[in-house]
Amino acid sequence: MKSVYFVRHGQTVWNVENKICGATDIELTALGHEQAIETGKKILEKKIEADVILYSPLVRAKDTALHISEITGIPAKEEMRLKEQNFGKYESTARDGAKFREAKKQFVERYEGGESMLQLAQRVYNLLDEVKASGKTCILVAHNGIARVVQSYFYEMTNEEYAAFGVDNCAILQYEFSGEENGGAKA
Repeated sequence: MKSVYFVRHGQTVWNVENKICGATDIELTALGHEQAIETGKKILEKKIEADVILYSPLVRAKDTALHISEITGIPAKEEMRLKEQNFGKYESTARDGAKFREAKKQFVERYEGGESMLQLAQRVYNLLDEVKASGKTCILVAHNGIARVVQSYFYEMTNEEYAAFGVDNCAILQYEFSGEENGGAKA
């Protein structure tokens, strides 16, 4: 059974300010860099072995992945399909805004200037199918929106569970590919 690990990027200024980052390229804070370095150390401590780190092209995920790669020696490669969802007109607005909470319930509709949840799921599911077929163990370094899609690939979720799901900055999640079916997650 092969695993895939998911790591959310380190803290950004917009995380601190409770703003939606989305596809906007926001850098890590000093704490975000420290979190990424600590995550690399945790990966070594937990003896997590992986063939490759695949990371989003956005700088917050790229910097997190490169810190992890430097510490662990695991090669890192950019993967465009891990880019965070484009939230269109909602980018830079409050994460807990009422209008955004309502918009997140619409899986088919594109955010004005953005992409739909279904478009996001298609590209992430296609990537996970490829990772599974490769037989390699990968660490995916990406974003909270990507984390939701990865979780939904391995677990049945209601729309409410999907919308509410989130992971802390630099959290490490483990998922198992098993047989023909999707596997399960371990924290």
